[in-house]
Amino acid sequence: MKYLVFIIGVFLTIGCMQAQDLTAIKLVPPAKTGGEGLLKAFNDRKSEREFAPGNLKWQDLSTLLWAANGMNRADGKRTAPSAMNVQDVDVYVVMEEGVYFYDAGAHALQPVASGDYRDAVAGGQDFVKAAPVCLVLVSDLSRLSNPVNDGAKLMGAVDVGIVCQNINIACAGLGLATVPRASMDQEALKTVLKLTDHHLLLMNNPVGYPKK
Repeated sequence: MKYLVFIIGVFLTIGCMQAQDLTAIKLVPPAKTGGEGLLKAFNDRKSEREFAPGNLKWQDLSTLLWAANGMNRADGKRTAPSAMNVQDVDVYVVMEEGVYFYDAGAHALQPVASGDYRDAVAGGQDFVKAAPVCLVLVSDLSRLSNPVNDGAKLMGAVDVGIVCQNINIACAGLGLATVPRASMDQEALKTVLKLTDHHLLLMNNPVGYPKK
């Protein structure tokens, strides 16, 4: 028992050390008006694999995360529906300086690990590493009633697909470039994101400004 406690302590210490150089980022309020009209955003939606150099503006990142799966009602419900409103989809933000968890309730980025892990998101496709931001979508099946059955996995995949579509349409409306992807280094990201067997690591969206 003492050995088990020691091992758990080691892993917790390592996890804390990984993110010790990062601090939480309180995002600016998302823009809830402006941008392109909804139907024009649908018309403009396309997959883009080339990105202009430079980081995303904080306002654009804030609005994109809110549109992806942020809170849009006082009772805590989201811009993306989910099965039985379990809100199983988590959004991780992978940038050059580190990895963050999008905390929708606080509308903030919580540190997960310092360092550049865009290569793990790329999974061998180098164009992804040129994107300043990669959004990684994970379904936490433990929030569903029976996380080990096929029905839960199916609903988790559906919920992730909805959030992914929110990202794609929001990018079109905000003038951002993105492409939905399933390829990535699963094992590396599971370690970095500290995922368990109840997590489904399903999709990602590299995001940046379009290359002129």
